[in-house]
Amino acid sequence: MQKIKTIFLMVVAVVVAFSAQAQLPSVKLENRKGELVNTSSLVDGKTPIIISFWAVTCKPCIRELDAINDAMPDWLDEASFRVVAVSTDDSRFSAQARAWVEGHGWNDFTVLFDKNQEFMRAMNVSYTPQVFVVDKDGKIVYSHTGYTPGAEQELIDKIKSLK
Repeated sequence: MQKIKTIFLMVVAVVVAFSAQAQLPSVKLENRKGELVNTSSLVDGKTPIIISFWAVTCKPCIRELDAINDAMPDWLDEASFRVVAVSTDDSRFSAQARAWVEGHGWNDFTVLFDKNQEFMRAMNVSYTPQVFVVDKDGKIVYSHTGYTPGAEQELIDKIKSLK
């Protein structure tokens, strides 16, 4: 029994180690202008990225992105980073998602539309909101699912730890 437990813990440790160092996958998505953008081009070798997967029907998603948007000016005084908001809405809700972005004033975010959920699947996102912190080299260094007020502070703390 002890041997099985040891093997299980070793497997879990290997999975965690690999997932913590996973690279940002390469998927083509539409930006606000309707142009195709390869997600691998988000990595610039200079600044980390907060990537948030959201949907118009997900109230916690909207609250989290609004909280990030509100805190962003102060955070940018503490660290350099970018925010990428990835709409997981399919083509039925795509127009509504575009209007939502404008209405909420997420002007400092890079907004991408994952209408076929390809990037969502590549990032192994099952539920929204799902947020990742990606370092300047494209390695995923942090992830969480769900949102409670104040949880956005973890994001800037992780960004600041990357310096």
